[in-house]
Amino acid sequence: MGYFDFFNGQREYLDSILNEKDNRLSEYATHNFNAIRKTKYKKEDLLRTEFEIDIDKILHNALYNRYVDKTQVFSFYKNDDITRRALHVQLVARISKIIGQALNLNLDLIEAIALGHDIGHTPFGHKGESFLSDIYCEHKGKIFNHNVHSVRNLMFVTNSNLTLQTYDGILCHCGEKAFHEYRPNKINTFDEFMEMFEKCYMEKEYINTLRPSTLEGCVVRISDMIAYIGKDRQDASKANLCNMNKFDKNELLGKTNTSIINNLIINIVRNSIGKPYLKIDEEVYCELEKIKDENYEIIYNCKTVTEPYYNIIKPMMKKIYEKMRKDLIKKNYDSPIFKHHLNHKILGNCYRNSQRYIITDEDDIVVDYIASMTDDYFIDLFKIEFPDDSLSNEVEYVSYFE
Repeated sequence: MGYFDFFNGQREYLDSILNEKDNRLSEYATHNFNAIRKTKYKKEDLLRTEFEIDIDKILHNALYNRYVDKTQVFSFYKNDDITRRALHVQLVARISKIIGQALNLNLDLIEAIALGHDIGHTPFGHKGESFLSDIYCEHKGKIFNHNVHSVRNLMFVTNSNLTLQTYDGILCHCGEKAFHEYRPNKINTFDEFMEMFEKCYMEKEYINTLRPSTLEGCVVRISDMIAYIGKDRQDASKANLCNMNKFDKNELLGKTNTSIINNLIINIVRNSIGKPYLKIDEEVYCELEKIKDENYEIIYNCKTVTEPYYNIIKPMMKKIYEKMRKDLIKKNYDSPIFKHHLNHKILGNCYRNSQRYIITDEDDIVVDYIASMTDDYFIDLFKIEFPDDSLSNEVEYVSYFE
């Protein structure tokens, strides 16, 4: 029995359901019939739009589960109430969809971008990202950015065959600078996209010039900042780093996570309905910048937060990188990089050929491996590979009861 036979002549009805979703969208939204996919699927899908297919591809990706133990800001806390990336991407998706629904945009595209935007993130948050980039640049002369690596993971490592619009939204989600007016920067082909993608590895400031090609991508980009800016304050309080009273109360946005999210969403929607761009009021923009500066002063640059990364994680990452690179060159098949990465039944397909392995570039593979790690896996791997190294003894977690 063929695929279409299961629906007993109901194809017309199912087509009408999907078409209706498109017909209701704003003229500035990304319509499903405009989705661009490099490799077309042989079977037409009667139940899902092109961007719903992307959502499912991301949710079932081998690397998606690993969000659950990847740090946002606070790595060394055994506290189930402190945010990890698994929650962060859901918060971004939810905030984005609230804005997108009010602006009558494509919610499926929004969700796909939001759920996939951090899938290339390293363990230990942005500090881990910075350390890995330094080592990668030293060896290969390339820059590591988690947004670029998210695309690499989904396009090459797991061969997810997503749409151009989803890849573009993921690549261009970084540089969450507050804005007055935010317009999409249209691209139409995978060739244009790949040129942008490759430039990100070679030009340090290039990612700061990127803008999503869709209004949906713009919504996710600003929602990424909305999702963490107040949540990080909430987490800092839960980690007993500071009391919420330490933060100034902003008249327009408030100081709690709830008020910041609510007031920013309202301001963006009010200024953007019926427009081909997103806009925010000048005074709200100024308050948003003030909140970010305050977060840097009280949270992100706090020695209690930063010192464990520089004193412990940075040298640990350097040692793991060099050891895994050496194992690849020597073809040490007992190494975890072979057992857990190159032999992974899904991830390994990126590197494997009929002669077992094709090692085209040791540095790229080591970067793929380290970036794919969760925080706990990274620490355990170091203990296994360097059992006598004193750095392992310096890793201390704040317990649930401290």
